[in-house]
Amino acid sequence: MKKFATLTSALLASAFLAAPALSAELRIGLNDDADVLDPAQSRTFVGRIVYTSMCDKLVDIDQDMKIVPQLATEWAWSQDGKALTMKIRDGVKFHDGETLDAAAVVATIERNMTLPESRRKSELSSVEKVEATGPLEVKFTLKAPDVTLLAQLTDRAGMIVAPKTAKELGANFGSKPVCAGPFKFVQRVQQDRIVLEKFADYWDKDRILVDKLTFLPIPDATVKLANLRSGDLDIAERISASDAQSVKDDANLTYADVIGPGYMAMYVNINNGARADNPLGKDKRLRQAFSLAIDREALGQIVFEGTSLAGNQPFPSTSPWFNKDLPVPARDVEKAKQLMKEAGYETLDIELQHANNTTQTQAMQIIQSMVAEAGFNVSLKATEFATLLSEQTAGNYQLSRSDWSGRIDPDGNLHQFVTCKGGINDVKYCNPEVDKLLDEARTSQDEAVRKQKYDAAGLILADDMPIIYLGHQPYAYAISKKVEGFKPSPDGMIRLLGVSKK
Repeated sequence: MKKFATLTSALLASAFLAAPALSAELRIGLNDDADVLDPAQSRTFVGRIVYTSMCDKLVDIDQDMKIVPQLATEWAWSQDGKALTMKIRDGVKFHDGETLDAAAVVATIERNMTLPESRRKSELSSVEKVEATGPLEVKFTLKAPDVTLLAQLTDRAGMIVAPKTAKELGANFGSKPVCAGPFKFVQRVQQDRIVLEKFADYWDKDRILVDKLTFLPIPDATVKLANLRSGDLDIAERISASDAQSVKDDANLTYADVIGPGYMAMYVNINNGARADNPLGKDKRLRQAFSLAIDREALGQIVFEGTSLAGNQPFPSTSPWFNKDLPVPARDVEKAKQLMKEAGYETLDIELQHANNTTQTQAMQIIQSMVAEAGFNVSLKATEFATLLSEQTAGNYQLSRSDWSGRIDPDGNLHQFVTCKGGINDVKYCNPEVDKLLDEARTSQDEAVRKQKYDAAGLILADDMPIIYLGHQPYAYAISKKVEGFKPSPDGMIRLLGVSKK
């Protein structure tokens, strides 16, 4: 009997060693705090990071930026491009125990299209109706062909939420979000932490190798890295480029980065409320002058240690959608002064709001100094990131600096920002010709035709300049050597299936 017990213990020990050990908690330092935790309403990059662990989508993207199955296992377009049919994964549960089926998918998509507070409306504007054509089959019927829809469903528009909770809470869904991802919501303390725990009934539960996730907003890059080195964090996202080498030299840490599909930009209040009534918002020559006074290459070298790409478009120069006929402009202070003079100004006071993290502050101080040489007197207003976005939406700004994480389809970097009824058109720019070109680009299956449309729209936008593009930053991470299996994703999301901690 004793021998049997000993043998059993040995076998158990061997099995325990063979399987990845579950760790109590993985702590992740974020650059900012997320906004509302409702996929229909939210817009922050860090919110998407949290959703990656909490809310599965119909489709996802892989390391090669290709669309792959998630809650939908397969899909097909109709011959005329006006219908998309998706097969829904069987056996999926929401965090509240309810079954995820075709009806739940329809309820979420309709919520995204009709909820007054929804920011997903423009992303789904081509959808005429969505219906359950079987217990596990959904059909999207479109008003016109829209090749961008599948890409939209890889993000918040495709995150399926629990219908029961969504109906009960309405616009307050973010107070207790219920999705179908690998981790479920436990707690949120604004500006302090978001806590998730392993969902035992997740459809791919064998790949969940940690019990608990805690996301901690830490805007100060120095503090964030110090917390990582002390063991209070396991992963730090978007670390300062100036810290990259010290991370590489630290035997206890791993460094990883990837250039994403998004952009860094400044948004000019063109027509959003009373604060749009200022010279910069009213005269494109002043916006062009401001842009010409910026040395984008120097900005990248100083702030990002050469790891970023200078840019003047919503696509990086490495993208096939980049318009080579619009090269990144060299700094030209004299031409900037000339444009200001033509507009009737030698000097101009501007308030520029920006997020209060280390990297943003440094970059804006440099830009403040650069544009001063052309006559722009910039006062900086640092604020918490979720507040900044709220102020942008409300129109309570003159010039606002924020990033866009980017999408795999070019439409996702443009349409919702610059079309007249775009869901994130905080500048309230409206040009019917731009709308026409971007709408037409959505309907063509021919990439050459689409490229022509985006190039034409880009020329108009480069002249009107409602958004001043600065470049494309890397997603840089510092990771404790105790963490195993983590790879940076090209969209900047933190994917944790298969990630463990020693």
